[in-house]
Amino acid sequence: MTRPIITKTTQWPAPAKLNLFLYITGRRDNGYHDLQTLFQFIDRCDTLTITANNSDAISITPAIEGVALEDNLIYRAADALRKAAGISAGADIHLDKILPMGGGLGGGSSDAATTLVALNYLWQTQLSTDQLADIGLALGADVPVFVRGVSAFAEGVGEKLQPATPEEKWYLVVKPEVSIATVDIFTHPELTRDTEKRPLETLLSGCYENDCEKIVRRLHPEVDKALSWLLEYAPSRLTGTGACVFSEFSTQRDAIATLKKLPDWFHGFVAKGVNTSPLLTALSTHSSEDQ
Repeated sequence: MTRPIITKTTQWPAPAKLNLFLYITGRRDNGYHDLQTLFQFIDRCDTLTITANNSDAISITPAIEGVALEDNLIYRAADALRKAAGISAGADIHLDKILPMGGGLGGGSSDAATTLVALNYLWQTQLSTDQLADIGLALGADVPVFVRGVSAFAEGVGEKLQPATPEEKWYLVVKPEVSIATVDIFTHPELTRDTEKRPLETLLSGCYENDCEKIVRRLHPEVDKALSWLLEYAPSRLTGTGACVFSEFSTQRDAIATLKKLPDWFHGFVAKGVNTSPLLTALSTHSSEDQ
């Protein structure tokens, strides 16, 4: 028997992620790359306000200029979920977007994952986390880690996930005024593609690096400038293929103190690393309230 959908308006976080390290260990015949990376969430989030309904319509506000509704990743996630569940249902979704696009923080993937998790709950479709992750993988390689909601060590093209618990540090995240297309970095002829594959224990005990950083700094002087500044204060790296870069601190006070020194030509924020996604916390809260 199908459960009635939950039609009250609810809010759901879509957190950013950092790649604490990123190593490219090979390139496949289809052009995709094998990698080893460590994902950790931060408590900086987009917010999705969702009202489920019994119509067959999905609306998303605000519209993205130049992007058709059916091409919006949030719409694609919602539509994929109802097709997988074999249901006819709708939703009105409003996105309050604060995570920068093209920044390497996973904002679009996180928005899609939050859509899957939230609507699976609101539509009462009762798909498992594994099923949601499989739907998410078809939308983007980073979507499953956001669906599962725990920090993770990833291999393959990013789909092989192993839960991990890196230290929950404070981060100063800086977004240079440039947007970087991932495809431009992964197709660059001089990108390192032969880093030795190593066990997680070895990687966790070493210095963290990002194999994309060298190419990104060369192609984008703004990123190079930001990293050069940050490195004067703390260990700093590129996340993903950028453009965001981050410095790590043991205390919030030190991170904020460095943020206050940030030159006017950079935009940044301080966030806490968290190994349990705010999305899982929200799901637990909503579930408790509706019992």
